[in-house]
Amino acid sequence: MPPESRGAPQRAGAEDGDGGGGPAASVPGEDVTASSVPSSSQAPEGTEEDGKAPDEPQTGRQRLRASLWPPRLTRAQLIVAVLLFILGLGLAIQVRSTSDSSALRGARQEDLVRILDELDNRSQRLTDEQRRLEGQKTELENSSNQAEEARKQTVEKEQQLGVLAGTVVAQGPGINLTIDDPTHSVEADKLLDTIQELRAAGAEAIQVNDVRVVASTALSDVTGGVQIDGKRVTQPYRFKVIGKPQDLEPALNIPGGVVQTLEKEQATVDVTRVGKIIVDALREAKRPDYARSSSQ
Repeated sequence: MPPESRGAPQRAGAEDGDGGGGPAASVPGEDVTASSVPSSSQAPEGTEEDGKAPDEPQTGRQRLRASLWPPRLTRAQLIVAVLLFILGLGLAIQVRSTSDSSALRGARQEDLVRILDELDNRSQRLTDEQRRLEGQKTELENSSNQAEEARKQTVEKEQQLGVLAGTVVAQGPGINLTIDDPTHSVEADKLLDTIQELRAAGAEAIQVNDVRVVASTALSDVTGGVQIDGKRVTQPYRFKVIGKPQDLEPALNIPGGVVQTLEKEQATVDVTRVGKIIVDALREAKRPDYARSSSQ
């Protein structure tokens, strides 16, 4: 064998390494460089093929945004949301309708204070009446002469009932109310509202022109005026009202009250406080046909 062929394997083994790894390098047909050296085209483990860095951990804000959107609703949550929406819509409609229909909407502070004072006065009158009745009861129970005390209270009660029934003349402080209606637009219902407002304010005796107004008074429309208990009354309508003037006049002048309503009908309204008013129109006392006192 020529000398060149005997020395070639030894040189190959020496180039493979100094540690005696000859057998692995002398395997015929094996590409030593391809098997032992990693290729530069293969990416290390944990990196992307395009050279980008691996995904970074999300922040708390990013995790919160990801949990809220897109929303993940269950069927039960959707039903509860719809029911709450319907309930809120109903409450909003109710509050709006209530506030729109309020007669005191947009009233001035002075008017609201006056209305509150009127309510306080009504409450005070009821309290005084309760105390008066309780005082009469106590006097009747403690009086040595109960028969005389009962007779005295009976006479007083008869006078009070006579005033309310319109069978006796009444006098006291109050107001004069005059309604001038040149266009004849004030009808019976407007006068009835006026009477009811006066009663609610504490009126104890009312007279319209020459007619005494009592609990059973009826009003109806007729040609050219109003009929009260069968008597025709024409304008101007003059009211004589006995009661506390400090309560009667403000009750007529409250916002949206009697005076404003009548003025919308092109009527002229005049209210005057008077120290002494005499209500002298009387009604005939009618004896009931069937009703009798239970004490008889």
